[in-house]
Amino acid sequence: MLRMKQLLVLLLAALGAVSCEARSGAGATPPQEDHRFAELPKPLPGEAVATFASGCYWCAEHVFESLKGVRTVISGHAGGTVPNPTYEQVGRGGTGHAEAIQVYYDPKVISFPTLLKVFFVQHDPTTLNRQGPDAGEEYRSIAFYRTPQEKQQIEAEIKRVTAAKLYSNPIVTQVVPFKAFYPAERYHQDYFVNHPDNPYIRNVSTPRYNHFAQAFPELIKKPGT
Repeated sequence: MLRMKQLLVLLLAALGAVSCEARSGAGATPPQEDHRFAELPKPLPGEAVATFASGCYWCAEHVFESLKGVRTVISGHAGGTVPNPTYEQVGRGGTGHAEAIQVYYDPKVISFPTLLKVFFVQHDPTTLNRQGPDAGEEYRSIAFYRTPQEKQQIEAEIKRVTAAKLYSNPIVTQVVPFKAFYPAERYHQDYFVNHPDNPYIRNVSTPRYNHFAQAFPELIKKPGT
């Protein structure tokens, strides 16, 4: 079954709005795509690591990588039971994984609670197994915790967002202990930056990024940093 991102590209193509370099996976695989798994970075001394799932990782990766204090972000999969799943396996279902990102950051510059604020703004945490045009359990919202303190901070942020009535519907984000993160294929990494003319990036990811940027302009790195 075609994934929703693929269907979106096909719809845009029917409207004459997509080129031959359409959404990855819609049709023949371009030969330049590197399907080897990306390498998982090792945290530097003093660095902390956070893992989130909030729909398509193309945009989520770019959002968090643009934050001051974040060194790098890796797109991948987490929350399931199958080791080292491929993008196609996760899309077909049955692995239990969600599209996720792993954030490597300096807690002296940006705190975990601040990352949580960004997390809950840059996607809709009230839609079950869905983000925008993307539907399926791989698009569910998850905040992973590594310590009891992080769990408390996630729960506190959910209460804060709920009390502030930032969303009209209840938050359905799962609060889950971290177990494992598996990097996605290399061609998924930095996809937002490398494929700005992709119709999905233009029509879905960019508006989502702009929403975040308008909410947290003070957190965004200066160009070249």
